[in-house]
Amino acid sequence: MSASEPAVRKPKPDRPNNWGRWGEEDERGALNLINRDVVLRAGGSITSGRVYSLGIPIQAHDVPLMAYRGTPMRLTLQDSTDHGTYAPELGCHDGTGSHEDVLVMASHTTSHMDALIHVYGEYQHYNGVDHQAMQATAGATRLGIDKVGGFATRAVLLDMVAFFGEHEEWMLPGHCITANDLESAAVRQGAEIRPGDVVLVRTGYLRFWQDHRDEFAQPGIGADAARWLASKDVVAVGSDNAAVEVVPFDGGDFLGVHKILLVDHGIYLLEFLDLDGPAADGNYEGLLAVAPLKVTGATGSPVNPVFIT
Repeated sequence: MSASEPAVRKPKPDRPNNWGRWGEEDERGALNLINRDVVLRAGGSITSGRVYSLGIPIQAHDVPLMAYRGTPMRLTLQDSTDHGTYAPELGCHDGTGSHEDVLVMASHTTSHMDALIHVYGEYQHYNGVDHQAMQATAGATRLGIDKVGGFATRAVLLDMVAFFGEHEEWMLPGHCITANDLESAAVRQGAEIRPGDVVLVRTGYLRFWQDHRDEFAQPGIGADAARWLASKDVVAVGSDNAAVEVVPFDGGDFLGVHKILLVDHGIYLLEFLDLDGPAADGNYEGLLAVAPLKVTGATGSPVNPVFIT
């Protein structure tokens, strides 16, 4: 199938989903829930004036990385050793110069946002888009990260480390967070999950990783938690672990949570976020601004979300 040929649509899944909710050709998914009123109400959730950068460093060491994605590389393109690059006739005075870099990295390494094209199930992506919409050269012909643009909305941080109290800094590896867990944590914090929200789930994984770098298992949400979040009409779910979902995967279903959220409901995932700062300060609610790079046809993008509480 060429990029110009329309994909043959299969029947909608016989389970809860958002396919067709915003039109048969929709490529933005749950972001359609964010309108002016949602953004204005989100601004009203700012009470402390604290600003938190949730991105982790982009570097080749001391951050968790998936081995098959390689390590990010920052290469110097130009520096002071390139003296004379700018000629005097251009107005370059002695002692004037510039430094520039080249970044080489996978789109899903360090803190990043998954595009709706990232994962498919039953050979289909969100809204019935065929898995062949991803092309080797062109990239994503539909549902790419460039369709996101940028967004700002209310976010609620659920501190599951504090809720479970398993360890003072992190949840235990492989702990599957259920819908009841999330709902109970929200009640305990006095937080209401509203349509258009982003829910941030803190597991403590980034702290755990510092001392247990060879551990495969990670805490995260399971399938029923994903369905509960979808029922709340959230637009995105973020976490401090590698995949938002628990590893090993709930029920042995590879990327099962991704399929419920990304594929069935068009709900985005934000992974490897640093949630320790707002949790330590007890700031659990505020305005979240996310701006992925507009890389045409990309399956995801590095992000540095800004959380204002």
